[in-house]
Amino acid sequence: MRKFLVALLIALFFIVTISKADNLSPESVEGARTVSTETAKLLFDKGYFFLDVRGLSDYRMGHIPGAYHLSVKSDFDEQKLSVIVRKDQPVVMYCNGTSCLGSSIAIEKAIGWGWTNIFYYREGIKDWNSKGYSIFAIRP
Repeated sequence: MRKFLVALLIALFFIVTISKADNLSPESVEGARTVSTETAKLLFDKGYFFLDVRGLSDYRMGHIPGAYHLSVKSDFDEQKLSVIVRKDQPVVMYCNGTSCLGSSIAIEKAIGWGWTNIFYYREGIKDWNSKGYSIFAIRP
């Protein structure tokens, strides 16, 4: 019985480890430039467009100041993106961090639609906030 429990625990460990790895965002997205939090802050200070692709409730709870919002799950499409930024203009896309796939999915779509100057901020809002950079929240 004890050997069975040890084997079961080992199997569960591997299942949990593999499932967590599957939920991590990719380290890079072909056609985009991956940037660190420090580089994202430099781009922010230079006035680059930022696009938050999280859900609206997350966006309202706190986002990078001036960031536009298009939820990748509900309203992210070529027409709405083109209202925010031209296909050749630089844009930084982000979501909740390395455990969020939203920004990589949005970037892949945008590249498919012809956007050519995308920065992939993989570390996202969680790392931005942990570094003490400003966050803007919308209060009801």
